[in-house]
Amino acid sequence: METTPALARDRDELAAMLSSFTGRRAVVMTMGALHEGHLALVRAARELADHVVVTIFVNPLQFGPHEDFARYPRDLDADLVLLATAGADLVFAPGPNVVYPDGDPMVRVVAGPIETVLEGTIRPGHFSGVLTVVLKFLHLVSPDLAFFGQKDAQQLIAVRRMVRDLDVPVEVVAVPTVRDADGLALSSRNVYLTPEQRRQALALSKALHAGLAAASDGAGAVRTAARAVLDGEPEIALDYVALIDPGSAQEVARGYRGDAILAVAARVGTTRLIDNTPLVVSGSGGTS
Repeated sequence: METTPALARDRDELAAMLSSFTGRRAVVMTMGALHEGHLALVRAARELADHVVVTIFVNPLQFGPHEDFARYPRDLDADLVLLATAGADLVFAPGPNVVYPDGDPMVRVVAGPIETVLEGTIRPGHFSGVLTVVLKFLHLVSPDLAFFGQKDAQQLIAVRRMVRDLDVPVEVVAVPTVRDADGLALSSRNVYLTPEQRRQALALSKALHAGLAAASDGAGAVRTAARAVLDGEPEIALDYVALIDPGSAQEVARGYRGDAILAVAARVGTTRLIDNTPLVVSGSGGTS
């Protein structure tokens, strides 16, 4: 039987509702516009925790001045209906004045070297905004477990390092990327794509498959195979193809062997999409 989760809109309501929870508590942090990828996080949390809290907050700190903060899809009523099907107990959906009562915070979390590569260079300040709100929600919800999707690989790396480096008492749990039947990774921004742009966007997941197939030939072969697929779709504006260390988000060396993440980012029309896959690199490393 589906039960609509309780809804808290401010800190006092959240604290009052959390006071009745006993046992293991999990949190899933979202910006709303929920899809099956978010629900997979909630279901995973439901399996491991006694109570599941979902935060819905479009965080202004992680959007750049020319990004889509104003038009980012928002539909709290629809999100609550979906969360009832996934087993969420409590939704915390504060406004910016609740999360940042004094306006832009003077003190923020900085991601260090993780913020100097890939998404960090393309979206300056993004990870500072992400980590700041994640840390605030971890303090406010006090969960035992926090669930994040593998799709945002660099974000996951940053959150794990923050938790480790700042001794935050929570276990970070990664959940594999959820994809549509055609292979496109689920994203709230997919609604911006026209049918033709969606076809073009499939090049991202195809590039990952090509890189994965080349993993036994070394790091250079992985990068070359993935880039070849994306170069074959001229309507896509490629931001990067990167093979990174899963603990630091830094590019692996040419002769690297071991666990890695192949990450891609590109613009399809005006919509920016990211995707990645974990893999194990072996072989000689190739020439690039």
